[in-house]
Amino acid sequence: MGSIDTNVEISGSKSLTNRALILAALAEASSVSEVRGILHCDDSHWCISALRTLGTHIDIEGTTVKVHGCGGSWPVTNAEVYTGSSGTLSRFLPPALATGEGKFTLQASEQMSRRPVGPLLDALSTLGARVEFLQEPGYYPFVLHAQGLEGLEVEVPGNVSSQYLSGLLMAAPLAKGPVTVKLQGSLVQPAYIDLTIRLMHDFGVSVESVTTDENTEETSAFLVTPQAYTARTVTLEADASTAGYFFAAAALTKGRVRVTNLDSRTVQPDIKLLEVLERMGAKVLRGEGWTEIQGPDKLRGGFSVSLHEFSDQALTVGALAVFADAPVTVTDVAHIRKHESDRIAALHECLTRLDIRMDETLDGFTVYPGPVNPARLPTFDDHRVAMSMSLIGAVVPGIELLNPGCVSKTCPDFFERWAAIGVGVEMLDS
Repeated sequence: MGSIDTNVEISGSKSLTNRALILAALAEASSVSEVRGILHCDDSHWCISALRTLGTHIDIEGTTVKVHGCGGSWPVTNAEVYTGSSGTLSRFLPPALATGEGKFTLQASEQMSRRPVGPLLDALSTLGARVEFLQEPGYYPFVLHAQGLEGLEVEVPGNVSSQYLSGLLMAAPLAKGPVTVKLQGSLVQPAYIDLTIRLMHDFGVSVESVTTDENTEETSAFLVTPQAYTARTVTLEADASTAGYFFAAAALTKGRVRVTNLDSRTVQPDIKLLEVLERMGAKVLRGEGWTEIQGPDKLRGGFSVSLHEFSDQALTVGALAVFADAPVTVTDVAHIRKHESDRIAALHECLTRLDIRMDETLDGFTVYPGPVNPARLPTFDDHRVAMSMSLIGAVVPGIELLNPGCVSKTCPDFFERWAAIGVGVEMLDS
């Protein structure tokens, strides 16, 4: 295909959408919050459905949602709740439920049921909840017996999932006393904690960071005192994760893409992909409320990059590396082996089918550029695999993706948007 030259508007942030919906539900009883610019996708629909199951009144008009708060006292106190394949909902909802009283049976998809939640539930047990596992300990499904949260100190691992910490922080203001959440090890993707804390602040709640090492100034714990969430009207930013694929498309095709509703100063961690694109030779223009990529004549490789803080873009960088002028190594992303798929292994499988060499390590990979042999590729029911492989398909004819509908988890209209910017997309009968 030729160079892409277009302006696009990206839907609201998935990460912010589910955080905002849950915080709005936790706001003072009888209050109404308005969340504007939500992302309509599987994750947000699972969240809205779960909140409605719990008795939360929610009105939806386009991308605006009005949520009636319950102050932590859920109207329905004996419920079966389904969290689907949403990592955010599956890690944020149990602490939110534990702020009230009731018996809640939580079920998730088969995919999500393979992802651990044990450290989060251990912390909730310390704070006063009782957890009854229905199958394998530490995993969905389980029954949560909620009786309010005590003001105590808990620990969670920082290097497994930032969602554990976010979930606990969001629930902590409704505890009976101050809650201190200590980190075991360094925190993976700390920018997502910044997102959580900023959104909590938007709803009227403050969080205190605690540092114990003056040399590194690295946060070792968070202190949250009893507070009430106040209903607010909030407008969500565009999703930087989804925007990354459009930025990458510009870089791949020597083209230009401007995302008209995403400011590069966002705290969403995936905006750091811009730095990698610059390293690969792309030009980045940053404006008030918009960001533009202009692709280079040739993508540069020959470097190693840590994607510790924005690992959702690991496969994006892997796809770009196929067309670089030298190998590219990605490090510090061991945790993506436990996402919707083992993403490192999934990328390896796809690139191998395309006759591209990739070396795996425990925490990353190296991709060696080379000619692509078109092939039919599995997507492992993982939206990130599907969207990253679509980048290769944007410049190499004949790439087929199995189960492309898995993109509905975060961007249901991804392929319609892909076609709209000039990428050749043909939907085949399975």
